[in-house]
Amino acid sequence: MSDGLRDPAWPASVEIFDTTLRDGSQFEGIALTAEDKLRIATLLDTLGVHYIEGGWPGANPRDDEFFRRAAAGELPLATSTLVAFGSTRRPKGKVDVDKTLADLLSAETSTVCIVAKAWDYHVTEALRTTLDEGIAMITDSVRFLAGEGRRVFVDFEHFFDGFKSNPEFTVRAVEAAAVAGADTLVLCDTNGGSLPNEVERATAEIVSLFPELIVGMHTQNDTGCAVANALAGVRAGSRHVQGTINGYGERTGNCDLTTFVPNLSLKMGIATLPQGRLSQLTAISHHVAELANMPPMPQQPYVGKSAFAHKAGLHTSAIARRPDAYEHVEPSLVGNGTRFLVSDLSGRATIELKAKELGLELDGAQMRAVLDELKQLEYAGYHFEAADASLELLMRRAAGWRNEFFTLESFRVMVEHRPGQKTALAQNPLGHFDGVETEATIKVRFGREPDVDRIVATGEGNGPVNALDAAFRQAVGDRFPALHDVRLTDYKVRIIDPGSAGGQGLQHRPGTGAVTRVLIDATDGERRWSTIGVSENIIEASWQALSDSIVFALLQTS
Repeated sequence: MSDGLRDPAWPASVEIFDTTLRDGSQFEGIALTAEDKLRIATLLDTLGVHYIEGGWPGANPRDDEFFRRAAAGELPLATSTLVAFGSTRRPKGKVDVDKTLADLLSAETSTVCIVAKAWDYHVTEALRTTLDEGIAMITDSVRFLAGEGRRVFVDFEHFFDGFKSNPEFTVRAVEAAAVAGADTLVLCDTNGGSLPNEVERATAEIVSLFPELIVGMHTQNDTGCAVANALAGVRAGSRHVQGTINGYGERTGNCDLTTFVPNLSLKMGIATLPQGRLSQLTAISHHVAELANMPPMPQQPYVGKSAFAHKAGLHTSAIARRPDAYEHVEPSLVGNGTRFLVSDLSGRATIELKAKELGLELDGAQMRAVLDELKQLEYAGYHFEAADASLELLMRRAAGWRNEFFTLESFRVMVEHRPGQKTALAQNPLGHFDGVETEATIKVRFGREPDVDRIVATGEGNGPVNALDAAFRQAVGDRFPALHDVRLTDYKVRIIDPGSAGGQGLQHRPGTGAVTRVLIDATDGERRWSTIGVSENIIEASWQALSDSIVFALLQTS
């Protein structure tokens, strides 16, 4: 499917080469274990990328373990081909005794990818050798690896910078690899400083010079053009593109395959993944983010949580009649879905769509009540876009539902600081946790009159929210078994300018007296939800969010 006819000058298909496990792991904050890499490689195989670059054998123990376990059968690939990455031989060295080339062969992959210098400046200044030796390094390495039965891809490092500086040498470097037996010639924008018009022009020249070989693209995102540059390369005839899931990579990242692939397939009509795999893109994007311990990016094109989210009342009203009015593609094509954000910008259509999504029937008066309460609460500092569970509870209350699970009578939280006394958390060298103890007491009622159980319970924790949660669970006992699986996964606090909460009649005051917004994320192992609380008192705001989280969990099992 595409928005228009494919230009006959474009390739019919493009190979997708994923380098998340190698280049992607250089992203700040990512540290993948060998186990992580095996799991991500399995996801990439499920997605159906053509090649998975596993890492640089011999560079570190983690990559050595990964290739060793892959060769031992722990990575059975059904669709993808595993690739080992390395470099050309050393200057003035011999290929048959070069450690890097030997490590590449020891990885036991059918395909290898080596990086070669294509910018004369790097040959003379970084390698400190002659241009002729730079060419010989490429020729010898490619010929040696091909002679060992490997399929050889060559990444021409700094190709576009070299092409601008000394195109004669850069073309010589590419020609040396082609003549020596390289299968794919990959043009790399290593510094990420090129623009699409430059990339398209240079790529077209290489494609015309080597029509019998596959020309590939490797683009970095330093100008924000990594995806655009890769698309420009394809327009010029490139049939192989390297990138990463979620755009992870050194500095500002690589070409984001979660954007590039649907652009190519859905917009340009060029085949990429196997039939039916594109719909798994969103789930795999989020799963890789989780394994990489990186927060998902809500505004990410196609796969982000906000990619098909609609907030303005005008938009949602139109989408109710024509889904394609404000969505450039059908969200399900990439495994995503339409979301209607309920906020103080919402109109009646938004509320109706959200109610329908929740299976609620609201009459006109109830609709108006929800809108009025929503706008008052958001004016006071609530933010229901980020708190789906609290929003659902608000709408259910408008429809007549009431929380009959429990009633809070009161709670008390005590934080005691005893300098000099060590607690279990007193591992901080600054001593911030020395002698701090937090205890919460809660009084709750269960049941209806006259059969009401009044329970008083106390809990300890490493902070007020943890202590309140412990106290409530102590009070509940075995009354609600569903809560045994519920755990809090994140707790966020934001200070709101008191002036923005004028509806509460608050006066401006220093930051320590400002209004506090608390967001809590929770899960029961199957679903995830978020709740919100707002108050001048951070503990009260925390209880609001915690209470909503508990009630929502119970509602799902009632």
